[in-house]
Amino acid sequence: MSGVLSPNSNDPRVIRTRQLILDAFLNQLNLKNFNSITIQNITEQATINRATFYAHFQDKYALLEALLSDAFMEYVTKRVDPDARLTAETIQQLIFSLCDYHVSSHGCIKKYEAVAPIIEENIKTQLEQFLLELMSKVAGDVDPKTLKITATMLSWSIYGMTYRWNIEGGQESPAELANRVVPYMMGGLELLN
Repeated sequence: MSGVLSPNSNDPRVIRTRQLILDAFLNQLNLKNFNSITIQNITEQATINRATFYAHFQDKYALLEALLSDAFMEYVTKRVDPDARLTAETIQQLIFSLCDYHVSSHGCIKKYEAVAPIIEENIKTQLEQFLLELMSKVAGDVDPKTLKITATMLSWSIYGMTYRWNIEGGQESPAELANRVVPYMMGGLELLN
């Protein structure tokens, strides 16, 4: 649980309170720009006090990160089995996952463009780690540094391209986007063999 400070994260009361906070925050994001939301707005809507909020999250940035990074991994694991191998199909499914994620986040959050840079690093890091795990299953004796650089390159490319696709209004389908870029990505991955 990203951003959670509570040691009793399995306690049903802690889980329920965390969900109240997340729901209140998401509701506020639908009403206001992220920068306009205060901890007081969140605590009043969640019917908790500030101390309870801070027992769960360090600040609203940690809350945003938890909300969106949890959602991100749900989108990824819906389409890609974490035990899969890295193939053209896997990359295509990752592109679909990120397109879905961006569209959903854009629809749920007022002024998505304002919060996207805040969570970008977290999403790229999660995607990089996910790709690294997939690549390590087929990498054989490839140098770990090379794998890490390749995972970074792929994660940043996939994130950046799908973010741009979303900001520009998704003028082509995710399938068309994937069909255009996956061959280039696979060409780079073939150099690992």
